[in-house]
Amino acid sequence: MRWFSLKQEKKLSPVNARPTDADGSCLHVARMACRQIITPSRQKATQIHSRFLTNNAIVVLKMIETVAYLAPEIPSVSGTFVYQEIIALQEAGIKVVPISVHQPAVVVQDDSVRQLAAKTTYLYRSSLVSVLAGSMSYFLQHPAKYLATLFTVVGDILTVGSLKLGAWKLLYQFLYASRVARLLEENSCQYLHIHFAHVPTQIGMYASLLTGIPFSFTAHANDLYVNKLLLREKAARAKAAVTISEYNRQFMRSQGVDEDKLAVVRCGIKTGEHNYRSGGTRSSPLKIGSLGRLVAKKGMDDLLLALGQLHRQGIDFQLEIAGDGELRDRLEEIAVAQGIADKLKFVGAMPHELVYDWMNSLDVFVLACKQDDRGDRDGIPVVLMEAMTLGVPVVSTQISGVSELIEHERSGFLAESNCPESLARAIERVLHADSLESITQAARQRIETEFELKTNVERLLSVFNA
Repeated sequence: MRWFSLKQEKKLSPVNARPTDADGSCLHVARMACRQIITPSRQKATQIHSRFLTNNAIVVLKMIETVAYLAPEIPSVSGTFVYQEIIALQEAGIKVVPISVHQPAVVVQDDSVRQLAAKTTYLYRSSLVSVLAGSMSYFLQHPAKYLATLFTVVGDILTVGSLKLGAWKLLYQFLYASRVARLLEENSCQYLHIHFAHVPTQIGMYASLLTGIPFSFTAHANDLYVNKLLLREKAARAKAAVTISEYNRQFMRSQGVDEDKLAVVRCGIKTGEHNYRSGGTRSSPLKIGSLGRLVAKKGMDDLLLALGQLHRQGIDFQLEIAGDGELRDRLEEIAVAQGIADKLKFVGAMPHELVYDWMNSLDVFVLACKQDDRGDRDGIPVVLMEAMTLGVPVVSTQISGVSELIEHERSGFLAESNCPESLARAIERVLHADSLESITQAARQRIETEFELKTNVERLLSVFNA
């Protein structure tokens, strides 16, 4: 009878393990079974060991207990999915060490989120002098690993192109990676997970090389479509390259990422905390809402043009736009030109704790996502999930992963992207739908089955422990 530890096994790929011999076969079976035992009712991770008997060999797998999380901002008002994921992991018994590149200007006013912020290390809050000193200290303690990683950084600079500013920023990020490496070691972290495949992953992958601690990253939208620096190299060095949609997965494959490294884990929300509203009467005039930064890819201009068309058709409405950004003045000009300025209210940036109450006041939620001039676009906007959870009818566009969330005329309504005329028709469909209640019920069910936070945390844990 032989005993195996996951750490001892060297021959299997980290995500989709394949047997190379009898022992590998045992481990493959064990890893697959391991994915089935990560449930909401699991014991504390520190008490969990998975034991399997296959072909007269016992396999013992110890679950990861301490994970570091690295993201651009923790906790961020616009990145609620990151801090909610961290809190859900903590509730599942995982110790999480939060590390943030930047310190957010605004912190969500929630006790658990404030506690998370108090425990977070903010990298760029440290002075460059102190970071240089810390990096030199790390070099003196681990010269071989430091020089090997620095050699990789130099190779990355040459790959990107030494005349590009982004290439030389890698050297700056490497200095901060030594700070992350120190945090990983001080907190006995077994794993590093990173949100967003640009700067945080550049810092994190060098920290992983310095320490030997494995990492994975979750790619979202802008970090793929605009800032995809070294994407193939990052995925090759990672244990897994996670992303939020099948659309993104296919895009990453097209960029040369190894398919065996790819996994889809959705950004999730807690559906159980919010009641589905059934029936009800529409407001008069119809109350339409949209929420997002006032930037090109959110398509607020297309929404105003679409509503201008409906206004000329005699449809009465009031529009509230939550969010702020660089296009505010331009949007006001469009509203005046369309003759709907008196029907438009900008409510400004909205704290997340107020979003659900505001959405509950709406008759329809619209997000007119589109691709901007740089190629940037949304992934699967969480605000659409939030509206669908409540039973608010949603209208969006056929772009990126949105159609994986909304099935046209089954769980919501989809228009052509960058087409105000199509958007106007989709909004009008909401007004005349015979089975709107069945559509909003299907929308809620879609969130519960595929985009529930707990479900997706379990999927993420299976990636960590694979």
